[in-house]
Amino acid sequence: MAVTLRPLTAADGGTVLAWRNSEAVAPYMYSEHRITPQEHAAWLARALEGGERRFWIIELDGAGVGLANLVKIDAGNAKCEWAYYLADPATRGRGVGSVVEFLVLGFVFERLGLNRLWCEVLVENEAVWGLHERFGFVREALLRAHVRKAGVFRDVVGLGMLGADWPAARAAALARLGAKGVSEAELAAALAAM
Repeated sequence: MAVTLRPLTAADGGTVLAWRNSEAVAPYMYSEHRITPQEHAAWLARALEGGERRFWIIELDGAGVGLANLVKIDAGNAKCEWAYYLADPATRGRGVGSVVEFLVLGFVFERLGLNRLWCEVLVENEAVWGLHERFGFVREALLRAHVRKAGVFRDVVGLGMLGADWPAARAAALARLGAKGVSEAELAAALAAM
């Protein structure tokens, strides 16, 4: 299993729009309306600008299976926010998310040298916020009735990690990933390619 993150390109636009509107992804997003091609084109143009954002296509054995991103990259305060999704339900439970998590954390703390990473997850998406906690994120907030989904206000879990926490979390993650057959060399090569 080779998991890599490659930069988003304009050619990925149609695929990402289909993913974003799919039943596998849409229920976990804050918005709940169907994204129109016009909305998506505007989003894609902003996403490709770079600046305070980075977007990657998650690839499994060379095939696109999801999207990862950093947003609100704030060099002055050395922090940013992140999110990802796996669009193909067949990839879930195979360790793909764990590799994505490792690569993004490595990019944020080792390559960008930031101090803080933040994410928000719908409270019912326990698989994702649980994964974040296993990687060393600390639950810092419960945002009550933070988003409305299907007419119901939903709570959101807010999780943060500090750069000072990364070395210990990195060692633990390498041990877990190694037990699943993912080598440190593979991870280093994937991180270098981001």
